[in-house]
Amino acid sequence: MVKMAANGEKQQGHRAGVYKQKNKGHKHGKHRTKGEIERDNKGRVSVTALTKKQRKEQKKMDRRNKANQLRRNKKDMVLTEKRRLGSRDGPPHLVAVVSLHAGVDAGAITKLLRGEGAGGVVHQDRCISGISDSFGLILPRFKQRFTFLSQSTADMHSLLDVAKIADSLVFVLDSTEGWDSYGDYCLSCLFAQGLPSHALVCQGVSDLAVKKRVDSRRALSKITEIRFPDARLFPLDSEQDATLLLRHLGTQRQRKLGFRSRRSHLLAQHVTFTPNSSTEGTGGGPTGLGTLCVSGYIRGRPLQVDRLVHISGHGDFQLTQIDAPADPLPFNLTTARPAKLGKGGDVDMHDGGEDETPVRVLMKADPSRRETLHAEAEVDPMDGEQTWPTESELLEAEEARKSKRVMKVPKGTSDYQATWIVDEDEGVEDGELDEESSDDDDDDMLDEAMDGDDEEINSQEPGSGCASDEEEEEEEEEEVCSTERTGADQRYDEHLDEAAEEEGLKRYREARANEMFPDEVDTPLDMAARIRFQRYRGLKSFRSSPWDPMENLPLNYSRIFQFQSFERTRHRILAEAAVEEEGAMVGWYVTLHIIDVPFSVMESVQSGRPLTLVSLLPHEQKMSVMHLLVRRHPSNTEPIKSKEELVFHCGFRRFRASPIFSQHTSADKHKMERFLRPDAPTVVSVYAPITFNPAGVLLFKQRNDGIQDLVATGSLLSCDPQRVVLKRIVLSGHPFKINRRSAVVRYMFFNRDDIMWFKPVELRTKWGRRGHIKEALGTHGHMKCVFDNQLPSQDTVLMNLYKRVYPRWTYDPYVPSSLPWVKREGIVEMDDLDME
Repeated sequence: MVKMAANGEKQQGHRAGVYKQKNKGHKHGKHRTKGEIERDNKGRVSVTALTKKQRKEQKKMDRRNKANQLRRNKKDMVLTEKRRLGSRDGPPHLVAVVSLHAGVDAGAITKLLRGEGAGGVVHQDRCISGISDSFGLILPRFKQRFTFLSQSTADMHSLLDVAKIADSLVFVLDSTEGWDSYGDYCLSCLFAQGLPSHALVCQGVSDLAVKKRVDSRRALSKITEIRFPDARLFPLDSEQDATLLLRHLGTQRQRKLGFRSRRSHLLAQHVTFTPNSSTEGTGGGPTGLGTLCVSGYIRGRPLQVDRLVHISGHGDFQLTQIDAPADPLPFNLTTARPAKLGKGGDVDMHDGGEDETPVRVLMKADPSRRETLHAEAEVDPMDGEQTWPTESELLEAEEARKSKRVMKVPKGTSDYQATWIVDEDEGVEDGELDEESSDDDDDDMLDEAMDGDDEEINSQEPGSGCASDEEEEEEEEEEVCSTERTGADQRYDEHLDEAAEEEGLKRYREARANEMFPDEVDTPLDMAARIRFQRYRGLKSFRSSPWDPMENLPLNYSRIFQFQSFERTRHRILAEAAVEEEGAMVGWYVTLHIIDVPFSVMESVQSGRPLTLVSLLPHEQKMSVMHLLVRRHPSNTEPIKSKEELVFHCGFRRFRASPIFSQHTSADKHKMERFLRPDAPTVVSVYAPITFNPAGVLLFKQRNDGIQDLVATGSLLSCDPQRVVLKRIVLSGHPFKINRRSAVVRYMFFNRDDIMWFKPVELRTKWGRRGHIKEALGTHGHMKCVFDNQLPSQDTVLMNLYKRVYPRWTYDPYVPSSLPWVKREGIVEMDDLDME
């Protein structure tokens, strides 16, 4: 090959020689190459031919698309619920007006809201049964309808019941102070229970000068931002302000409360009571049972006629049928549209009277499917009994028959009469056996008695004996001469309860002793320690030592129900309740026929208290051991002792019970707390009906004068009867002689038998030493102990003993009404006295 150079000359090209390298061609086998496959497919891509990277990208796109679909569905569902509330297809927007200051009037707010200038049409006065200041309001401009009621804060139970049902709360504030001390107390209760959507209004701002309005609103906003950091403050002095408030209530975002959104509930708007025929014949109508007809709008979830219903403060009841009367608050004021027929409803019409329109029966309860009211399990006292003795028991009985007992009897006493004569020794043994068979309450009473004796001894300080006669005369003269503050002191002492003061002093001393010496008790001198502490046992390690939760259960455990897995049952029931579409639908105005209701429910309605009703989920009427996680409220400073009767607000339920307190840990054993701790969350265990969480919890303590103070707030934790709560006692001793690692300890026990009984239990000291009892010395309770290191002379030897404790069965669904937490007649507050 000839090539031309740059200068035009010809050059000879290179020729490959004989030894040029020749590479072998690629042997692709019988399959086609990638290039051939691409040429054949002509750009088409098969799904099965996607690479790993392509498949990963495809899965990512699918997950993103699925998340977008779920988000879109959730958004549509929220918008549907928001648009349904207050509309034609949903229940009216229920608004409760609550005043948080004694100087403001909630009636003035409702008067402005029902004015013609606000744009609403008042359709019905006294639409809520038992509440005089309530009315229905229709806004044609916004295509919404409202139900307003003015709830007083004097009755705390009624306030909490209304807040559980209300869609929105309107808090009326003072223009200068915001809320007073009792208003802050009410807010604490409402926040702990679960606060729905709310709005803040105040009056009197427009009466101020123009230059002072901004400063007043700024000062009030600074006060309210502590409780409501993002809330808007609405001045309400004109009908134009009322229109803005109504627009805000109708369009604001609704806060979802878990304990009511999963259950069907309603607020009674019309209530009638019909006595049973059996009680009418005997003249027991006013005090007997009857059928309660409750009318109202269904809220939350669809209501099924076969489910039980709970009336707050009165108990659980059964339904017989559900009617569909005319809607009392229709958009078209000329006609009232009754509810449509639900799935499985009956087409039965009955006339309610001469002037009433016919009422449609939606559905009737099926006795075979209706849930029962059995709250406790049936106890068989013969269950587990031994009907025939074993061979060992027969041998023991034969030996006992052969062994003759020698005893002194009067002359002429037969063998049969001699068997009924008890020796002194046998009486002592029987007393010990009776003491062994005593329950935990007797042990607690003994502990309290011993603690009380210790406090009395400690309260007698040295040198506090009787004074001389001259000193007593001088003190009497000083008391007679000091008449300056006699009038104020007498006024102060008029309303002082001496018994309550003594009980409070005793309680404070017990709490202080428990704080300084946790769980320490003194060994009694008049009783053997092995008898006094026979229910206690030692543990090598509180964390890892086993404790059988089914061992020695009390008789009350045969009356309760237990789930194999509470969380699994809870998830299943809540999931089924979320998709239920049978029964009376949300927004329908229905009449519920509740049977076997006491007349006290009607008396409560006639006295002016609202009636709230909730449909129970399956198993929620059955008794079990409920655990509540609470924290002590800062306003309460009095010590709250374990097994003391408290008032509980748990979800829609309200009851009285005596709980026990324990630590909140993740272990399988939990130490009991003698008092409610102010610095840590505490688990409260109580016998109560089953309730599926979430649910808010409030604990009140009732005083002797009827006032109920908030002591703790929290939430529902679980339902677990097998949760082991151990009560610890600590026996203390003093090192008498110390010889390197061994020491002679005294004052822990007072006889040799007790030392030998508790010899296997490990010892510890306050300085961190560990040891065990080696032997008993003498007969007065001295013992030789060996430790892992030498003891300091100021150390104290301790022995930990444990026993399992259970709550007391004192469940009572009836809770008396609480007096308001304000100054009342007959009660003088500290500010009312002249303290100069």
